[in-house]
Amino acid sequence: MQKIRAAIVGYGNIGHAALEALVETPDFQIAGIVRRNPADRAGIPADIPVVSSIKELERVDVAILASPTRQIEAQAKEILALGINTVDSFDIHTQIPALRKSLAAVAKEHNAVSVISAGWDPGSDSVVRTLMEAIAPKGITYTNFGPGRSMGHTVAVKAIEGVKDALSMTIPVGTGIHRRMVYVELLPGYDLATVAAAIKADPYFSSDETHVMQVDSVDALNDVGHGVNLVRKGVSGKTHNQMLEFDMKINNPALTGQVLVCVARASMRLQPGCYTMIEIPVVDLLPGDRDYWVAHLV
Repeated sequence: MQKIRAAIVGYGNIGHAALEALVETPDFQIAGIVRRNPADRAGIPADIPVVSSIKELERVDVAILASPTRQIEAQAKEILALGINTVDSFDIHTQIPALRKSLAAVAKEHNAVSVISAGWDPGSDSVVRTLMEAIAPKGITYTNFGPGRSMGHTVAVKAIEGVKDALSMTIPVGTGIHRRMVYVELLPGYDLATVAAAIKADPYFSSDETHVMQVDSVDALNDVGHGVNLVRKGVSGKTHNQMLEFDMKINNPALTGQVLVCVARASMRLQPGCYTMIEIPVVDLLPGDRDYWVAHLV
């Protein structure tokens, strides 16, 4: 069987985790890494090409976009136009339907597949929420994140003018309500009040209670652990008080990277268009044929 050739676009925390996942996945071959400075090969095996444009790589079946969320749409459109599948972990929930529609048109035009918002939330948690709602159709689901480091929120803070380094921690208050604890190192000449106001106005933070604190060293606080607790209390048929719960504690980049690799595999089995994880048969996230997994998992 021909291996799937995957390229990683961006090489921060998620890109590094995606590379580790690909190295451990026998049905993939690493086509290369695309990054702004291809001369920076720190920690990258010598046999893996590092380039500044995906066009420089030999045959790429799927590109894993390990870039900040706000760069995803433009990157995906450019790569889909080359006939290459894309997968990403776009994480602004309210913008997912519009992105799905936008990328679907490009993907279909160029006979390619895009799978968006394929991290763990949105992503694998979305699949769990879908299953919970299917088996308890009436009810309420609460998604409680953390405590842990939010990569998307942290990247958004780092983009604020005056921020040298940042860490955004998500603290669950309960019933799906969260507190954002943001720690920042400031560049000389910037004041905390101005930076804090900009952070709180950002859509990543504007709907949550947010506290911004200046620190001497973000690195001294940094921990990439995270977690989620999903709870649904609902009704199956006419039977009330069905309690469903899913809980995990994770290394955030590692799980995101692994989900992206699984979804990259599934993208090769889809018709041209744009999808989210809830639209993909879960068995297609696994290697090999369906008969094997039916025999082992059902």
